[in-house]
Amino acid sequence: MIKTKSLSEAFREAEFRVGEHSKRNVQVLKEAFKDVSGNIESDFYGRGKVIDDFQDQMMKYLGKESAIFFPSGTMAQQIALRIWCDEKKVKKVAYHPLCHLELHEEDGLKKLHHIESILLADKDQLITLADVQTIQEDIACLVLELPQSGIGGQLPDYTELQAISAYCREKGIKLHLDGARLFEILPYYEKTAAEVCSLFDSVYISFYKGIGGIAGAVLAGTKAFTSESKIWKRRYGGDLISLYPYVISSDYYFKLRINKMAQYYEEAKELAKLYNQCPGVKTIPENPVSNMFHVHMNLPEKELEPILVRIYETTGIAFTSYLQQNGSSCSYETNTGDNYAELPKEKLRAAFSQLEKEISKIAL
Repeated sequence: MIKTKSLSEAFREAEFRVGEHSKRNVQVLKEAFKDVSGNIESDFYGRGKVIDDFQDQMMKYLGKESAIFFPSGTMAQQIALRIWCDEKKVKKVAYHPLCHLELHEEDGLKKLHHIESILLADKDQLITLADVQTIQEDIACLVLELPQSGIGGQLPDYTELQAISAYCREKGIKLHLDGARLFEILPYYEKTAAEVCSLFDSVYISFYKGIGGIAGAVLAGTKAFTSESKIWKRRYGGDLISLYPYVISSDYYFKLRINKMAQYYEEAKELAKLYNQCPGVKTIPENPVSNMFHVHMNLPEKELEPILVRIYETTGIAFTSYLQQNGSSCSYETNTGDNYAELPKEKLRAAFSQLEKEISKIAL
């Protein structure tokens, strides 16, 4: 009996992947270091030219007084909120129900820092000024994720963002930006990173998502804030003896891709249009506001997975490696990166044509 391939197996073996950049393998590191001189001195416990230069570059790009490189965003954001809570002597922060801090960090904020989270807005909606104004308890900090990845990468209007910022400053609430995908939203807002970051007291950015580096993050703010963050970074064990593999790869891929964000954004809109032309398929948001969005298909996993496997094997085009079951339908997150521009467009159209036909058969 012939064993049917799983979706993840078919995805790995497909010739072309719709999303992301290249495969996340050792070649990512080799590519970043191919022209790097072996005589460059390593950083040493967070000090040295290689890390100082990159931090200065990010400080200027984000329009902040100072920026510190961290090995992970999880570490950086927990530390940021601890600093703001200590400053105000209030152990409460507010954020969206689908915030990374709430869902994916094993309650680190609560277990390590005893900080209470107040969840704002419905989980399927963005946080609004009205939501913030309804907070009855005293909080130290409000966290906004731009874009809100858990609901397809949606964004508030820029005027709404400005209003929330002004309200927080009026009320003495620190505003922190979860900017893991900050670079990717700039084409939609038509703003510089510094303009967006000026609305926030502290900012976290990632170098492995849209940038496609190995790992790493930056936390930026005032000099007093980042000085305190460096102490907490040492307490967390984040001051590795050397961080240069992460720093150099972050710098390389930042310079390689930062000016491609508008291209990725336009390609995401093109890709979403192809999805939305298929019966029983919709994207959230319908018109993407960055290079990422969610795809929803009105079929259960047991019916949809074999369809996708057949498409991958027939056309060589792979859409996703996983499906999330939501009742009788499925969803997954997708994005556009370097891979999308390399896709043979006739194969891509053939893949969507097959998807439309196979779904239509079941619907009939």
